[in-house]
Amino acid sequence: MVRRRLRARTSALRAVTLALMTAALLAPTFLAAPALAATGVLAQDEDAETDDTEGAQDDAEDDGSEQFQGTLTDGEDQPLVGVLITVETADGELIGQVETDEEGNWAQPVPEPGDYVVSLDQATLPDGVELRDPERASLETNVRTGQQRTLLFPVGEGAAVAGFTDRLVTQTFNGLKFGVIIAIAAIGLSLIFGTTGLVNFSHGELVTTGAVIAWFLNAPSGTGAGIQLIGAAAIAVLLSAMIGGVIDRGLWQPLRKRRTGLIQMLVITIGLMLLLRNVNQLVFGSSSRPYFDYAIQQPLVLGPLQITPRDLGVLAVAVIVLVAVATMLQRTRLGKAMRAVSDNRDLAESSGINVTRVILVIWIMGTGLAGLGGILNGMVENVSFIMGFRLLLLMFAGVILGGLGTAYGAMFGSLVVGLVTELSTLFFSTELKLVWALFVLIIILLVRPQGLLGRAERIG
Repeated sequence: MVRRRLRARTSALRAVTLALMTAALLAPTFLAAPALAATGVLAQDEDAETDDTEGAQDDAEDDGSEQFQGTLTDGEDQPLVGVLITVETADGELIGQVETDEEGNWAQPVPEPGDYVVSLDQATLPDGVELRDPERASLETNVRTGQQRTLLFPVGEGAAVAGFTDRLVTQTFNGLKFGVIIAIAAIGLSLIFGTTGLVNFSHGELVTTGAVIAWFLNAPSGTGAGIQLIGAAAIAVLLSAMIGGVIDRGLWQPLRKRRTGLIQMLVITIGLMLLLRNVNQLVFGSSSRPYFDYAIQQPLVLGPLQITPRDLGVLAVAVIVLVAVATMLQRTRLGKAMRAVSDNRDLAESSGINVTRVILVIWIMGTGLAGLGGILNGMVENVSFIMGFRLLLLMFAGVILGGLGTAYGAMFGSLVVGLVTELSTLFFSTELKLVWALFVLIIILLVRPQGLLGRAERIG
């Protein structure tokens, strides 16, 4: 029995390795997409001095037409004049171009509500001034009927100007933040594998589903429910957990009773992944969108670190949730039962543990945490139908790096992946940060094949 279980784990590990190699080859296709940036909904009342800008604002006020607008100032609140802003449709059709006036204001009307790409030409910025994040020169956003949406392009001291120590502190914080988000999303993936041996490729789409549900709950009336983001996130996590329970009850339990093989079930997870992704795209659309709360905030200056209250909140929530999960696994009867089933399912069942119920609870908890991870990632970046797939490879890397089947391994491995991903940008291009995370994974597995917190097992 033990040998069959070890052979099953070995087969699953080989399948994961093959899938990761395939995903690594496909990753550059998705990494080539422009970075997503949060947009704001602030009102602007300044009078423009150029004819084009003044006419655009007057038209928008007279007939309630849609437009994008904003104000550009440097770190000393001095207006930036002559900066070129371009507005295009999501398909790349040019809508118009406008330059900032003597007060730094700009406004560009659009013909109808919908999704647009608003770009800032960095070559037109004055000497010594640059975007704080050059990757966010293009914003994918949308405008509703009659809305005059204000967009924010944070400018100031760029990464090339800031000292190495300041950049090191900033990227370390970003790595920790990204790592805890990956950890929250990856716990369920690791526990599901530990208890059932199932490699769940649909887990990334469950991350997306949680973020999409929260977006619709947070969107204003007419589009969504208009619930404040904190309440919307709580409801979305509960709904994500319910979805996980329904999937286990309706799909995986019957397949386990029929003794379906792990390879066949792995293929089913890929089909479920494609189904959920297309449903999310059909419901949410192909564009990326921010949440409607906490979009624009003044950063807090903590020594060399500039951080927004939103990012502090994301990190605090993630750490509290991880500590709560670790405490539950270590101190409660349910947590001990989960660890027992993960360690040896047959022995746990012979000891009187209801394995079927434990697996159901793991699915409920795992998908709820996946939904929370998607919401936190959507707050840091934007919500999109492909966001979970982009995290999936890093979740697998964190789970394998920490040790397959253990929640603590998933937490620790995800932190390592997050730190390596962000710190690598200090020396290499941001397009390569995923490559370096996988490179570290390969090096560590060559030295310690069972992962950082995994236990060595004898096969055969």
